[in-house]
Amino acid sequence: MNATNTVMASYLNQEVEAARELIDILQEEQNQLLSPNIDELEPLVAKKSALVAQLTQHTRNRNESLRKAGFEPSLAGMNAWLESTKDQPDTITIEKNWNELVSLSQSAKELNRLNGMLISSHMTRNQQALSILLGNQPNAGMYGPDGQPSRAAATPARSVVTG
Repeated sequence: MNATNTVMASYLNQEVEAARELIDILQEEQNQLLSPNIDELEPLVAKKSALVAQLTQHTRNRNESLRKAGFEPSLAGMNAWLESTKDQPDTITIEKNWNELVSLSQSAKELNRLNGMLISSHMTRNQQALSILLGNQPNAGMYGPDGQPSRAAATPARSVVTG
């Protein structure tokens, strides 16, 4: 195994491990968002942020290795580098890890998108509840801010018929 392959294998192993951990956290986050008690989200957000920072650093390291080897620090550059090292025995393992990383990244992206939708749904529901409690929605309840039955809620709307 040459030095670039050794370094690349190490970075990819680290990235794959961090991506697996991130997916576990995103799945736990989703479970919490689907449960009635979402109090456990805060520690998950801290763990998720730390893992994203870790993944970012691993990606920078991998990209720097690609640059040093004369390849573009991108998906295309990684694929070109893999193609250029196909004749080396360790490339199969590196390529397997790379494909797993790409797959894990897609899964993490989708989980994050779904979790964002769940968070948005919670925020909308909370905003609607606050609006009702603060009296910001017209005709939202039976009682006005003074505790008396609201005129709009007590009086049905009438139409004027002319003819």
